[in-house]
Amino acid sequence: MAREETISAKIARLTNRLQARRARRAQPATGFVSQPEPRTLGSFAKGRQLCAGNFLFAGHLAEARDTLIWDIDMPSRAFEETLNGFTWLDDLAAVGDLKSRQKAQAWLMAWIERYGSGSGAGWTPDLTGRRVIRWINHALFLLNNLPSEDSDRFFASMGQQVSFLSKRWKVASPGLPRFEALTGLIYAGLALSGMDHLVKPAMDALAKECTAQIDDQGGIPTRSPEELLEVFTLLTWAAAALAEAGRMAPEAHKAAIDRIAPTLRSLRHADGGLARFHSGGRGTEGRLDHALAASGIRAKTRKGLSMGFARLQAGRTSIVIDASAPPKGEFSANAHASTFAMELTSGRRPLIVNCGCGAGFGEDWQRAGRATPSHSTLGIEGYSSARLGTAGYIGGQKRELLTQGAKDVLLESSSGLENIHFHGGHDGYRESHGLTHVRELDLSQDGRVLIGEDTLMTLTDPDKQKFDAAMDQVKLQGIRFQLRFHLHPDVDAALDMGGKAVSLALRSGEIWVFRQNGSHGISLEPSVYLEKDRIKPRATKQIVLSGRVMEYAARISWTLSKTQDTPTAVRDLQMDEPDFDM
Repeated sequence: MAREETISAKIARLTNRLQARRARRAQPATGFVSQPEPRTLGSFAKGRQLCAGNFLFAGHLAEARDTLIWDIDMPSRAFEETLNGFTWLDDLAAVGDLKSRQKAQAWLMAWIERYGSGSGAGWTPDLTGRRVIRWINHALFLLNNLPSEDSDRFFASMGQQVSFLSKRWKVASPGLPRFEALTGLIYAGLALSGMDHLVKPAMDALAKECTAQIDDQGGIPTRSPEELLEVFTLLTWAAAALAEAGRMAPEAHKAAIDRIAPTLRSLRHADGGLARFHSGGRGTEGRLDHALAASGIRAKTRKGLSMGFARLQAGRTSIVIDASAPPKGEFSANAHASTFAMELTSGRRPLIVNCGCGAGFGEDWQRAGRATPSHSTLGIEGYSSARLGTAGYIGGQKRELLTQGAKDVLLESSSGLENIHFHGGHDGYRESHGLTHVRELDLSQDGRVLIGEDTLMTLTDPDKQKFDAAMDQVKLQGIRFQLRFHLHPDVDAALDMGGKAVSLALRSGEIWVFRQNGSHGISLEPSVYLEKDRIKPRATKQIVLSGRVMEYAARISWTLSKTQDTPTAVRDLQMDEPDFDM
């Protein structure tokens, strides 16, 4: 499997391998002093699929019955890294029968035999931390009826990995990778005999990372809601493990948990899933609720922006809007050009969505998923509100960072007796066309009506000069734009009222109608819904309003409202049908 690396990345990989080999001389763990209660959540259905020889990781499905998991031809780097992180142990443990335990034990011992010398993709600080947490969490499951010689190999490998972590956690990339490495080190120091001297340095380092990486809004530099959930989960696990061992997490650690909890509540839709922005998905089912409950923090949603996102909520309707400039620099490696994109959920049913992260479906899908047309917002044809720059290397992988994105994002929000108001403007098209995108949203207090207005306009004389130049390039035919609203695959959409509206039926029985107020063309076009745990994108539809900017301002007004015969209170008893088209 070909991999492109910088010299520094290659040096880091070779140094990791050398340190892993040196760590084999480390004193093996002799047993458990205490074992943290398993907190990782697995999927019974996925565990059954693993036992049947169906390996679905990172968007790739490999079928290999009665085959060691390490004998599979690795279809991608992400697939291989997922295997080496051992998160699949959560799924096998969720099954918990004899067959699943024997599979887990066989694959564990094979990993030690094959990669214990320091080879393979798993010897990075973040993957080692992830793996150590799973081995400790599921130790009873793994060690049950295991021969004594295999048990000795298990503890020897644990000692090796902990020694490696203690030497190499500092080279993990800031953010989630470093949080994983340090949490794994804390887990090991608390649980394994003879490792308690590692706890205090790891606690202090984790507290420093909390101060450096978690901002006042409870956000992280990548602005990915799902990544924030993963960080929050690790912090709550570490705090709980420390408390069970009679230790107290540092104040900076606890303060970070306090800041993140209300932010995650603000980023959660009415159906319990996270808003899907900046390569983040909805989150593993149950993970968000479990993490919030474990934190013990009762704080409600945050007032104002939460990690740069605005939230409107009334009745059964929740709306999350990307209301800030995109991440910058190395933190934009997975970021999307999604400024002012929105998602809307009614009760348990997502309605307006973004396409999502296409990384699991190849480089072309990943690039397409990051572009503005893959989001529910306005875009100028052929342009995104932020552009992909020249490819560089982050963590040894070839990545395209965002450049020329929105710099100035002005916001105003309020809540009155009749509606909840959002008003903002961004300059993502100012450099190329002299145009500023202004978006206004008004959600009624009962959540039944959303009134929107999107405007492209020039603000200054230099903006008008750029606009005139752009018009000259298209021979005064106008700057084409599209206003897109991507629909969830479960939404049944159809053109209505002679093509002037779109009716949207949800499985709950709710009927919504989208209308546009003006002469802009309205169409219902194909779209895709990208999910990480699938082997291909799901087909769906999108509402598209098209037009041309002919003067220094163009305004598009629209409404999305429930029909009058849709009751305010809906008993949504419709069961989600099992989807076998993975």
